[in-house]
Amino acid sequence: MLQPEFEVLEPAFGSLAIGNAHLEKLWTGCRWAEGPAWFAAGRYLVWSDIPNDRIMRWDETDGSVSVFRSPAMNTNGHTTDREGRLVSCEHRGRRITRTEHDGQVRILADRHQGKRFNSPNDVVVKSDGSIWFTDPPYGILGHYEGDQAESEIGANHVYRIDPLTAEVTIVADDFDKPNGIAFSPDESKLYVADTGASHRPDGPKHIRAFNVTADGTSLTGGNVFAECTYGMFDGFRFDIHGNLWTSAGDGVHCYTSEGALIGKIKVPEVVANVCFGGPKRNRLFICGTTSLYSAFLNTQGAIRP
Repeated sequence: MLQPEFEVLEPAFGSLAIGNAHLEKLWTGCRWAEGPAWFAAGRYLVWSDIPNDRIMRWDETDGSVSVFRSPAMNTNGHTTDREGRLVSCEHRGRRITRTEHDGQVRILADRHQGKRFNSPNDVVVKSDGSIWFTDPPYGILGHYEGDQAESEIGANHVYRIDPLTAEVTIVADDFDKPNGIAFSPDESKLYVADTGASHRPDGPKHIRAFNVTADGTSLTGGNVFAECTYGMFDGFRFDIHGNLWTSAGDGVHCYTSEGALIGKIKVPEVVANVCFGGPKRNRLFICGTTSLYSAFLNTQGAIRP
């Protein structure tokens, strides 16, 4: 029998949950927790506390929490590249950065055609080393999560940074407010959330699925994959079976690769983002507004090809 936090909507979800595993609150004390990223070699997780302008660090070996970096330029989404370096979206810096192994922070991109980005939100690194990220205006709409400013670009796009030339190109330009982003396990598709409903009642609150072209540099398609049934989607990640685990207003929603909602992990706070981690990649870490949660699952996070 599953714990009450796990809501089964379709039988397939029952096989992904573990009967005696429950939702764990690991730490609380954030204002808006976002962007979890797992570091397997060190057995620790980092995540953003955006309004408090700090990156936090949770240590799996003893459960301790410390400040990884502060000030942190109001970082939002994080990921790791194939060399195990932290790649970050900075609201206040309006840029994508990478933390080198020696701790130095390197700017990877802060402009497109001479104009500053709005406030990069979420990021993913493809197996070829290219970096794909979303750029909504949330960090420049006020002073809570960044510095209030006018958009220099005048639109909200999805971008790609070329791994060889560092050239920044627009790969999707028809979003209201692009947000969470992730590749399918085989990298044939790119999924992007649109949270336009955050500032417009009739705005989008869905995830779209794009086909990645054969050369891996551009996108086609972009049909709606799923509409959020509670609140809005934000960040999400895939497991090895192609299921998509996404944040939502009432917790974490799980969708099949066909876009069917099969179950939920109910969380007592609005969830912003998730990632898989742990030695077996079977632990889902959940950023829920003020707190960091986790849940062990009967699946594993997808790994790059």
